[in-house]
Amino acid sequence: MTTAIDLARTPLRDLNAALHRLAPDTNERHWRVANPRGRHAVACGLQVPVTVEIAGHVGYYCAGMNKAATVIVEGNAGTGVAENMMSGFVHVKGGASQSAGASGNGGLLRIDGNASARCGISMKGIDIVVGGSIGHMSAFMAQAGNLVVFGDAGDSLGDSIYEARLYVRGAVKSLGADCIEKPMHDAHKAALHAVLERARLAGTIDVSSFRRYGSARRLYNFHVDNVDAY
Repeated sequence: MTTAIDLARTPLRDLNAALHRLAPDTNERHWRVANPRGRHAVACGLQVPVTVEIAGHVGYYCAGMNKAATVIVEGNAGTGVAENMMSGFVHVKGGASQSAGASGNGGLLRIDGNASARCGISMKGIDIVVGGSIGHMSAFMAQAGNLVVFGDAGDSLGDSIYEARLYVRGAVKSLGADCIEKPMHDAHKAALHAVLERARLAGTIDVSSFRRYGSARRLYNFHVDNVDAY
């Protein structure tokens, strides 16, 4: 059974409150949200394994702090989609504005279109798959997880990166401080394939066409010779 909510008639606060009241064993597992009209914080803070389909564009912080739920956006998303995500699956079928997946701890964020600046900033275990290109300063201070980009990457990719893994198929405009290209061994191809499989994209593209980037580990401890890079 699908629970249908029309945000042209129902206040957003009431929708989010209803979703927050759901118990882990709820029978209301499929929600359909009409007329989001760019509203902010749609389907934030979910903590149960339900599916929420949003029929249109959303504003800031959609699916923020998501835990266990599947959130599907049938349009574009504003700043901070899936920000601080813990687990689950968020799928944006359009493009995303800046800071997509920021500080994400787990789960998977899939963006079919482009993502703007700072995609995956300070990511801490989330996996992000972008079907298009990403903007500047993406994966800044990225600590853990995987960022997979089918298109190009803007300036300063991976600036001050820690141990996150970056896979880019297209051109990289420039690398940030302490980010370098690394060899793409069979183990990395297998890991990339596993991420694409979770994103429901396995078999759509050859993993050998990606290049891998990560930390040179020169900035973990202060050294005066590297002072210009801090």
